[in-house]
Amino acid sequence: MVDRSGAGHSSWLRGFHESKPDAPRLLCLPHGGGSASFYFGLSKALSPALDVRAAQYPGRQDRSEEPPAESVQELAQGVFHALGELDERPLALFGHSMGAMVGFELARLLENAGRPCAVLFLSGRRGPSVERFENLHQGSDAQLIEEVVKLDGTDAALLRDEELLGMILPMLRADYRAVETYRPTPGPRLRSPFVVLTGDTDPRVTPEEARTWSQETDGSFELHVYPGAHFYLVPQRQAVQHRIEATLRRLAPGGGAAA
Repeated sequence: MVDRSGAGHSSWLRGFHESKPDAPRLLCLPHGGGSASFYFGLSKALSPALDVRAAQYPGRQDRSEEPPAESVQELAQGVFHALGELDERPLALFGHSMGAMVGFELARLLENAGRPCAVLFLSGRRGPSVERFENLHQGSDAQLIEEVVKLDGTDAALLRDEELLGMILPMLRADYRAVETYRPTPGPRLRSPFVVLTGDTDPRVTPEEARTWSQETDGSFELHVYPGAHFYLVPQRQAVQHRIEATLRRLAPGGGAAA
């Protein structure tokens, strides 16, 4: 692994593979309970044509000694400040589940700073206009674990290890609290294009709910539905990779039609 993040932003951003000096940047934002390493395989597949970075939220892995963030906006602010220490180049955002919410708030911060992202990929999450009362973060440990098992995004061996569970449950609960108490920051519709991806059997979001992201942008909008549940992008990684590549080719100066 090549960690190219330097002092100041190293705690928030990870880079796993080398890229071309002028490669456009793709910033990946993990799901609740997830970490930067979730995107290692996607980074490997997209490098060196893209400079792939992944956010590392506090409260997990090498940041386990730090308290987890209390809100989606706090996560977006942390990543925003870290990005400010990198060289400027065309930037695309890819967020899955909670990461989609972080990406949406981050895109707003970037637009307000005069640095809009080239495209916002939103995966496995309904648009913020769809309100649903959820309070799993106030439930028991058993209820929280049951939800994680249902989504099938965590190694089952981890969920059987009581010592590891004791380490990750506070972080997981904090992430669910951030998601379930999220209210979008008021503001105008974004100008960036939206590309929304979802699984056709995701128990957390229907394709119709995913389509409501179209209400949040004045840019172009696409919805792509793949076979699979909440973590469809694991078995469908190659299809997701191709969608990212085709979109960025089309949006690049002089780019042709998407493949």
